[in-house]
Amino acid sequence: MQASVHEAKTNLSKLLEAVERGERVVITKYGKPAAELIPARKSKVKFGVMAKELGGHVPDAFLAPMTEEELREWEGE
Repeated sequence: MQASVHEAKTNLSKLLEAVERGERVVITKYGKPAAELIPARKSKVKFGVMAKELGGHVPDAFLAPMTEEELREWEGE
């Protein structure tokens, strides 16, 4: 399925439904393919995987801002 930029802006919800059904959607600009809508990948990141090791509590220091020295080390300086 193809849609111009204008059609895509007007019918985005319908195009997303088409992608969810497995259709390939190409957005064209001046009649030439410019982009393709594809299904989002499922995240491989799992939040809370270390909760057990931390005793179910995130230490306050974990969320504290880095010192200038830590920031330089982080940036590889």
